[in-house]
Amino acid sequence: MANTYHQVYLQVVFAVKYREAVIADEWRSTLLGVIGNLINETGCKTIIVNGVEDHVHCFLGLKPTVSISELMKTVKAKSSKYINDHSLTSSRFEWQEGYGVFSYSHSQMGAVYKYIANQEDHHKRQSFHDEYLDFLNKFEIPFDARYTFEDLI
Repeated sequence: MANTYHQVYLQVVFAVKYREAVIADEWRSTLLGVIGNLINETGCKTIIVNGVEDHVHCFLGLKPTVSISELMKTVKAKSSKYINDHSLTSSRFEWQEGYGVFSYSHSQMGAVYKYIANQEDHHKRQSFHDEYLDFLNKFEIPFDARYTFEDLI
C-alpha cells in the first residue's frame, strides 16, 4: 500500500500441548526455521525464532494487513503438520490452544532479541510456567490462572 508505513514488533509465545517436552534437540533448529519461513510467507518479518523442548518464542515485525490470530493459526497448523508429516515425535504432535502476544517499541528490539536468543540458558533458571505468568503480569494482562495452561488429564 502506498504511503502506509508501519513499525509493529511482537513477541509471540506458544507451547506444546500439555507443555510436553517433545521438541528434541536433533530437529529443533529445523522446526524453528520452518516457523520463521511460515511467518515470512505471510508478509510479516521474522526477527528471531527460538525455543526449548516445550515452547517457542517468535519475535517478528507484523504486516498491518495480517491479523495476529490468522498468523498464529497458520504458523501453528502448518508447523504441527510439518512435525507430524516427518514423524518427528512418537505420537501425534499438537500445539496447546492459544498463545501469548506482547508488543515492543523499536528501542526494545535488542533486549528482546537477546532474551529470545538465550532461551536455553534462561530456562535453566526459570520454568516456562513462571516465565509465561511473568509476561502476563509485566504487561498487566488480566488472566484467569485456571485457563492459562491446559494440563494433561
